[in-house]
Amino acid sequence: MHALSLPTWWIHVASVLEWAAAMLAVQRLGQVRKEGGWRWLSLAMLPALISAMAACTWHLFDNSTELEGLVVFQAALTTLGNGALALAAWNLLRQQMQVKP
Repeated sequence: MHALSLPTWWIHVASVLEWAAAMLAVQRLGQVRKEGGWRWLSLAMLPALISAMAACTWHLFDNSTELEGLVVFQAALTTLGNGALALAAWNLLRQQMQVKP
């Protein structure tokens, strides 16, 4: 675990936990407002969470070259997650625009 300093580990772990908490908050907001678009937004956040976990895993094993496939997997999930978030945000906006006159 010498690849990252302790404060950097703290930031990585805190970011993963914050993202998971944000997903739950977005899910809850959708339930309170009775708007399904928020649930889709929360679900679209999942690839980014898995991507962050993959990055932490790679760092946990000291950025081993044997796990370079994990880096590719992480990059693919980041790309997928960004696209999913864009689509979910567009869907949420579309739903919000239909409600207003």
